Amino acid sequence: MSKTLYRKLVDSHTVAQLDDDNVLLYADLHLMNEYTSPQAFAGLDARGLKTLYPGQNVATVSHIIPTKADKFRIIEDADSALQATNLKRNCDRQAIPLFDTNDRWQGIEHVIAPEHGMIRPGMVVICGDSHTTTYGALGALGFGIGTTEVEHLLATQTLVYRLAKDMRIRIDGKLPAGTTAKDMILMVIARIGAQGARGYVVEFCGSAIDALSTEARFTLCNMAVEAGARGALIAPDETAIDYVLAHCPDLAGDADMKQRALEQWRLLASDPDARFDAEHRFSTAGLAPTVTWGTSPDQALPVTSPIPAPLSASDARALQYTGLSSGMPLEGLAIQHVFIGSCTNGRIEDLRAVVDVIGERKVAPGVRAMVVPGSGAVRDQAEREGIAARLVAAGFEWRKPGCSMCLAMNDDVLAPGTRCASTTNRNFEGRQGRGAITHLMSPAMAAAAAVTGQITDVRKLLAHHE
Repeated sequence: MSKTLYRKLVDSHTVAQLDDDNVLLYADLHLMNEYTSPQAFAGLDARGLKTLYPGQNVATVSHIIPTKADKFRIIEDADSALQATNLKRNCDRQAIPLFDTNDRWQGIEHVIAPEHGMIRPGMVVICGDSHTTTYGALGALGFGIGTTEVEHLLATQTLVYRLAKDMRIRIDGKLPAGTTAKDMILMVIARIGAQGARGYVVEFCGSAIDALSTEARFTLCNMAVEAGARGALIAPDETAIDYVLAHCPDLAGDADMKQRALEQWRLLASDPDARFDAEHRFSTAGLAPTVTWGTSPDQALPVTSPIPAPLSASDARALQYTGLSSGMPLEGLAIQHVFIGSCTNGRIEDLRAVVDVIGERKVAPGVRAMVVPGSGAVRDQAEREGIAARLVAAGFEWRKPGCSMCLAMNDDVLAPGTRCASTTNRNFEGRQGRGAITHLMSPAMAAAAAVTGQITDVRKLLAHHE
């Protein structure tokens, strides 16, 4: 029977078929952070249970951690400090590896896991965070779960899993100058809607996908959840395999193990006649730098387009919240803050794109611009390459790793009414601070906003730079 890649991954990890819609699914890796794990550990303690396979669980402190560039990081908020302390205590007791507050390699879970070789094609990876879909870039099935499920996973390394439907999204063409995977996924979400992939695991394919770097694919899969997807996948090709081997020296150095792995990974593709429950086709022809105008990632449009007339009550509410009106141009809209970072766009490739745009320019007067690398490894590499020095010279704040202003659970919070050009994944009301206004865009577009003080079509700066 022909199968999609998604069904191949599920079937290879199914411990038991529970009924027509649910299976008991084995997880190769479980990632944890400080805010979705405390109740799960408490539940284990109450039942006198231990983590079944500690080595297949990894934790990091990322959401509540301050990112100020101090030598030692101290979490001053009492509740947040307690979360971090409890995570360390629980990980020590359960023998679970932890990237703690001042660990050199600490960072956002969805950045550190691939860069440390934890993610390989064919795996099932689970985390108490919705953006676990990121790992589909390497042909691994990743998805987020709730706190109760975290407890079950720690105790059994399995999960009661409701099967999803299959969706294929084909994107063909070549990315036009000035556009990125972030523009591509914002375009897709705007076209199919914030619930357009609800109940589905999406498989991306097409010539535009084939041409993307692995880091760009991380961005694409990361934001698939913003269309409601329960997972996102890209069949592993040479690009993905080269990335994995470069980050897994133990595998790359063992010829026999590497050969067996390659043989298995080459089977990880949907069969030619596999049936999908839904399909969409898009082209990159005409794709422009894309920016959100509202309070949902699907409220996005090309930077050159005027803000649309509201088609629903949610559109009208979004315009009211953002202080915009239909017919206004997005380009030229003044911003007060720029945030570059997050599990969506906090990798080294993203930071390289930023310095390519700024050139010798400076951050515009009246703008506060922050760059928060996704991990300690990204921070180190950016400093070795001279990226950090160039950012600082231009007037950007160079911070320590963490989720930072993506979700305002830490010290990095926008003041009410502040308009922010952000490389994050969500622009909900209050997401970056109560009353703050978020415009999602690519790192290149955020860099352009930083040096001009307004939402700017980055293609104009790149053309001038060239």
